[in-house]
Amino acid sequence: MDLKLMIYLVVGATFVVYIGIAIWARAGSTGEFYVAGKGVNPIANGMATAADWMSAASFISMAGLIAFLGYSGSVYLMGWTGGYVLMALLLAPYLRKFGKFTVPQFVGDRFYSNGARIVAVICLLIISITYVIGQMRGVGIAFSRFLEVDILWGLIAGMSIVFVYAVLGGMKGITYTQIAQYVVLIFAYTVPAVFISIQLTGHFLPQTGLGATLSSDDSRYLLEALDGMMVDLGFAEYTTNATFSTLNMFLLTMALMIGTAGLPHVIIRFFTVPRVRDARKSAGWALIFIALLYTTAPAVGAMAMYNLVNTLYPGGVGNVSEAMVYDERPDWMRTWENTGLLQFDDKNEDGRIQYYNQNNPPAFVAENDLQGDELVRLDRDIMVLANPEIASLPNWVIALVAAGGIAAALSTAAGLLLAISSAISHDLLKGVFMPKISEKNELMAGRISMAAAILLAGYLGLNPPGFAAEVVALAFGLAASSLFPVLMLGIFYKRMNKEGAIAGMLTGLITTLLYIFLYKGWFFIPGTNLLADDPSGWILGISPQGFGTIGAVLNVTVALIVCKLTAPPPKEIQELVESVRVPRADTA
Repeated sequence: MDLKLMIYLVVGATFVVYIGIAIWARAGSTGEFYVAGKGVNPIANGMATAADWMSAASFISMAGLIAFLGYSGSVYLMGWTGGYVLMALLLAPYLRKFGKFTVPQFVGDRFYSNGARIVAVICLLIISITYVIGQMRGVGIAFSRFLEVDILWGLIAGMSIVFVYAVLGGMKGITYTQIAQYVVLIFAYTVPAVFISIQLTGHFLPQTGLGATLSSDDSRYLLEALDGMMVDLGFAEYTTNATFSTLNMFLLTMALMIGTAGLPHVIIRFFTVPRVRDARKSAGWALIFIALLYTTAPAVGAMAMYNLVNTLYPGGVGNVSEAMVYDERPDWMRTWENTGLLQFDDKNEDGRIQYYNQNNPPAFVAENDLQGDELVRLDRDIMVLANPEIASLPNWVIALVAAGGIAAALSTAAGLLLAISSAISHDLLKGVFMPKISEKNELMAGRISMAAAILLAGYLGLNPPGFAAEVVALAFGLAASSLFPVLMLGIFYKRMNKEGAIAGMLTGLITTLLYIFLYKGWFFIPGTNLLADDPSGWILGISPQGFGTIGAVLNVTVALIVCKLTAPPPKEIQELVESVRVPRADTA
């Protein structure tokens, strides 16, 4: 069957399932819209949580970053998986026991202040909007490949699908849709990885194939061969850390970890189960489901890069006379060129495609007097989607990967949009400004705010300040610097008062935002980068993605100082904190 027709059939079938579930599980009350009526099975919630958490950054972008960064890209694996463990152990059970719908509601009640609730809403909106930029970029990339159009039209198509099932179904519809999306994305990620691992190393499991010898040369390991290729092209060895300093790697890992634990759209998932015990169970199941993808990602990245280089240099790296002829390039390259995410420029007019490190040209470049990198642009975010095509896998596998990429982007985008919606309708309108609003009007306000968020996220997705995983890392840094400290202090330090909480959140959020804007640009206004993301200007070499750790330290420091200088919280609040933290018989 023709590839395009196969993709239409597979992706179209998944859309029918998603929209059908949204209609079947349509939310009829605010309880169903926000927390699915607190009736989701722990295993099902674990699967939905995994889909919610494993975004376009995980499915589409992370392996692409690993492919180009090599060992340095492992920081994303360590940070995100470690952060989920922190969330499961330190936050999820206690927040579920507190029993509130949203993170701002917890902050407002714990710190007995509408001011604290409003600041928490502001933090949540900034985090979620930054995060959803990365998802919308992933949506646009997946749909542009699927429809073979420019990324703008791919983005518009994706926004339309999100609008139908997220706005209609709320948390109830999103939960069951995300279960279906998890099934799709995990099969779409692991099946081609298994095929390629067998193809390259003879190993069924990609995790063992990564450390195995090549089928074509059983005297060389895959990573050994990849190291040699990278060096021959003028890059650092694949298995060395050539990107981050030790300080930067530590700060980025910490920012990703504590940022994960502070993500409001994931935390809210633990309110959808009936009991505190079920929150713990669903956290454990989610970690298992997440591990299936995250242990596969390093193999996907390495094998994708190995296949790409061999595709561009069929006669061997450095053998320019046998490099790929542009007019004979495979169909997958032509397709990705249509999206604008893959571009060539034959600078020496020899009709062949070259790829190497411009800043450190290898010997064969000097010998042949090539003028710069002829592979002008190969967007890292296309590597996973293009991987099965590069490896010449069957059309049904390629179609499955397209469906998986879309599922990953849509699942997290929906969760983020719901967090934005509930923050505006439930925490601001119902909780602060319009406490007597009817349930019907609150539900309508939630859907309107979600629709507005989709439009804003779509615009920002056209002008992202980096690749999908890099943009998501910025959101994690913002969560690390603003919400994670106040949640931890609110649960484990009963002396923390509203003044300290508000001062800490504002300090962490503002300092981190300023650092991001300074070095990544005011990305919502295209063309306004101040320092053009120049690493040489970073303060103490700290990247914008890693600054969230510094913001978190500032948050806690200011919160503790202000807390000590002001009155303690009321006695009933301290007793409430004690009751949430101390284990008791399981409750609803």
